[in-house]
Amino acid sequence: MPDFATVPADVVSADETYLMHTYGRLPVELVSAKGAVLTDSTGKDYLDFLGGIGCASLGHCHPAVVAAVRDQAEKLWQVGNYFYIENRNEAAQAISGLLSTVTDESGHVEGSTGTTWRTFFGNSGAEANEGAIKVARRWGEVKLGGAAGIVSAHKSFHGRTLATLAATGQDVFHKSFQPLPAGFASVDLNDIDALREAVENPAPSCGPVCAVMLECVQGEGGVWPATYDYLRAVSDLCHEKGILLVIDEVQTGFFRCGAPFSFQRAGIEPDVVSMAKGIADGFPMGAVAARAEVADFMRPGDHGSTFGGSALAMAACRATLCALVEEDMGEHVIATGKHLRHRLEAMPHVTEVRGRGLMRGAQLDVPVATALVDEGLAEGLVLNHIGDSILRFLPPLCITDEQVDEGMDRLEALLAKH
Repeated sequence: MPDFATVPADVVSADETYLMHTYGRLPVELVSAKGAVLTDSTGKDYLDFLGGIGCASLGHCHPAVVAAVRDQAEKLWQVGNYFYIENRNEAAQAISGLLSTVTDESGHVEGSTGTTWRTFFGNSGAEANEGAIKVARRWGEVKLGGAAGIVSAHKSFHGRTLATLAATGQDVFHKSFQPLPAGFASVDLNDIDALREAVENPAPSCGPVCAVMLECVQGEGGVWPATYDYLRAVSDLCHEKGILLVIDEVQTGFFRCGAPFSFQRAGIEPDVVSMAKGIADGFPMGAVAARAEVADFMRPGDHGSTFGGSALAMAACRATLCALVEEDMGEHVIATGKHLRHRLEAMPHVTEVRGRGLMRGAQLDVPVATALVDEGLAEGLVLNHIGDSILRFLPPLCITDEQVDEGMDRLEALLAKH
């Protein structure tokens, strides 16, 4: 372990003995947090630029969410989806309103489409995308004579279940888990001609296409944005061919990119949207929503989840959505995201800054991203890398300009040493 490691030896030993080795742990034991600051077991503070991998939409331990979960925990946790419970309808209505928002390309709210969206609540982003795939294939069964193929993008990431891995356009995630489910193909992002070819002349392994599935900003692939012109062309293609447009907003949703949802900055309205991460400020939750005329093809028994939409999760979700709107989080993210971008662009070894809002990727001209994560911890910074030449930034949305400056001052000093 590095010399700044703070984790007791018995904790490390127990982790290595009793847990599957599916994560490379960083040598810090975090025990508390507030806003954009994390604290470890020794009392050391860290500025958080990862935000629970993009989950801390309001910031860690936001008072409204803490109160909602505490109050709900004293009343009811889990009864399943056979019953009506408090907060579920209200949260679904709030999501419908956010999904119907109209913004300009900068993310500033301009109005509403008035569309009604119906939501299914699950527990994670992978589950949300599984639900989106099922909604699309149900549509294909009824409307398109059984078409079930789904086209995604190279460098995409849609989850770690077998179906969402199959939809993920990165072979590195596929190699150990073959055979994957059939019915998927992927093409280069921002290449509308390649997408049209895949839809009109699908590969045998994909079959007739029922949907296109895209991230507006590819997170795990390296923070690669789809251009607005491309997204508009994709929407037009889907309308032309009578197929569904599925947008994966698991990482980009709930004001992460400034608008309530990232697709709104392109001025489009998809048919199905998956979401998770920021939906409940880090409480485990995911959801898939579809326009009413698409969702209504789903019937009782077509999909389900024992824990999805539990009373605790719904309380956290409703409190989070209310606070995001009340605190005008979108406008804060737009302004603070620009400030973060400007600071990154001025740093040594940074050749490009990609992304939108508070979802940013810094491309480096030296392969030191992995080392910077460890070096950052020593300096009280929680950073994240994708490969060895990309730093990814997903801070809690409540982070201030002053905290951005403090963190970027430390990072700039580290980069200057390389």
